[in-house]
Amino acid sequence: MELDIAPAQLHPNGWSFVRAYQTICAHLGHPASVDVFLYLFEAKNPGDRLWVSLNGVTGRSILSIFQQSYKDWKGKFVRVCCNAQDPTHLDGFPLYWVNKGKKETSFRRARGLEKMGGLDKDLCKFWKGVASSNVTLATSSIISFEFHEGQLDAHIGSSLSPLPGSNSPNLVFT
Repeated sequence: MELDIAPAQLHPNGWSFVRAYQTICAHLGHPASVDVFLYLFEAKNPGDRLWVSLNGVTGRSILSIFQQSYKDWKGKFVRVCCNAQDPTHLDGFPLYWVNKGKKETSFRRARGLEKMGGLDKDLCKFWKGVASSNVTLATSSIISFEFHEGQLDAHIGSSLSPLPGSNSPNLVFT
C-alpha cells in the first residue's frame, strides 16, 4: 500500500478500511487505486509504537470505523521475526518499519490530486462529493455483506442514493 510498513503493523481498523474499500471498488466495477485510497485515508504517526492506524481525511471520510474498541487485540495478532541463527530466512518479507534512507514522512499525509491520472481524479471527486453529502458507509456492513451481492448492493445503493441528482450510484467503469 506504499506505506512502508509490514502487514502486521496495521491496526485492525486500518485493515477493515482497506478491505471495505476493495469490496466497494469491486462491487462498483472500478479499480481499487492506491492513490484514491490514500486520498481518502492517511496514516497516523506511530511515534514509538509499532502499530500504524489509518484515519479518514477530514472532509473526505466515507467509511465508519469497524469497531470502537479492540480490547486485547494485540494478543490475537501473529508477529513474525527471524532468529539470530538465520537472519536472512525471511528476506524480501518486511517485518518492521521500512526505512529506505528517506527522512520524508509523506506517506502519512493524504495524497493530493496533482499527480493523479484522470480516472483517479474523477473517483476522488466523486468520493469527496459523497463525504460532503454526509454519507458514511458502514464498514462492518460492507465487510459482512462482501459475499452477499444482494445485501451489498442494497446497502451501497441505499447509502449513495440520497446524493443529489442520483437514483443509483453512477460509478460503474468498464
